[in-house]
Amino acid sequence: MAFLFQKFQEAVKVLAKSPTFARDGRRLQFETDINRLFLYTSYNRLGKNADESDAEEIIDMASKALLAEQQKLVQENIHAQINNFCTSMDDILLPDPNTADDTVNPPSEKKTTQRSGLSLAIGRSAPLYGHPAVPETKPLRRSEVSQKLKDFIGYTLDIKPSQIEHEDARQGLYIDGEADVGSVIAIYPGVVYSPAYYRFIPGYPRVDLQNPYLITRYDGTVINAQPWGSGSETREIWDGLSVPEPGPNAEPAGNGSDRIWKMLSKPLDGTQVGRKGAVLERRNPLAFAHFANHPAKDMVPNVMVCPYDFPLTEKNMRTYIPNISFGNGEEVRMKKFGTFWFKSWRSSSNGSEIPILKTLVLVATRAICNEEVLLNYRLSNLKRRPSWYTPVDEEEDRRRWS
Repeated sequence: MAFLFQKFQEAVKVLAKSPTFARDGRRLQFETDINRLFLYTSYNRLGKNADESDAEEIIDMASKALLAEQQKLVQENIHAQINNFCTSMDDILLPDPNTADDTVNPPSEKKTTQRSGLSLAIGRSAPLYGHPAVPETKPLRRSEVSQKLKDFIGYTLDIKPSQIEHEDARQGLYIDGEADVGSVIAIYPGVVYSPAYYRFIPGYPRVDLQNPYLITRYDGTVINAQPWGSGSETREIWDGLSVPEPGPNAEPAGNGSDRIWKMLSKPLDGTQVGRKGAVLERRNPLAFAHFANHPAKDMVPNVMVCPYDFPLTEKNMRTYIPNISFGNGEEVRMKKFGTFWFKSWRSSSNGSEIPILKTLVLVATRAICNEEVLLNYRLSNLKRRPSWYTPVDEEEDRRRWS
């Protein structure tokens, strides 16, 4: 497999310079990234029994296949891994139907809470109006779930002090175990905003002023991981409205001009638009992509971001996708003219399209074993960047935001 991976790495370097890619800088970088992801995830899907002819066929396909075909195959490769992860989580958390109910919530571990008159009237297990019921799961702590996942897939994640020597790094994301190239290492959790709802992002328009946990997909979708924090100890109906207390990585309050911006340009009240809560597993061991740090000078990233469109028709997997869409899931297409976005509401008459949840995952660009997970942030070079930021590839940064 080491020989085959070397061939894939050589193909990545050659194809990235191919003149067949788009001339537009931003489009060029997007196509290059998809091409890399196609090679990495396809290599991963080949498995340990792959031979050289299999590898050469994939490399040949990467040089000839249309972008849409490669995107489709990347989605299939990622979805196969996510499906395996969800199956493992079910095995870990769902109670055995053949065992007694007390093994799910033993009497000694059941929480005693004060019940209201309404709860007494409608019954303990009745769901809140308009919300789905939360199914029972095994009473495992997050740390226990994490260790059991490692037993299933070979690795899990941990958050501990970063090895990067600058004061803003602080907490870092680490892999505990071993993952092969092309593996889904982490999922970026939180509230998903389409361009139609940018003004509802907390802190708008200076959304990144006190929130380092924002990330943007190429299609303009923004994911805010701040409300997710580090998860919790339950499976619950999560709507993303609660924001955890600022952690050790929180930025200072800002100077006078920043405070003026916040007074003059307040974000719209998102509670008026509403967002449908979903039953999510908050003990999710992979929902920590927002803790990955940018590599310091002379360090190399070992993961890259990959857009993943989760099909909402996969009901059995939904609870392990740590995201919700802002705006009650209404479909809004946005067209960009210059620096402005315009709404174009999609007709609901077209029933052929599968509803999706736009998310992001981190994919390993090499084999990773018991080390810190490092992600190239690719910050825009059109504005002042933090003092700790050292570009991994200045040209990639320029193309990404051109």
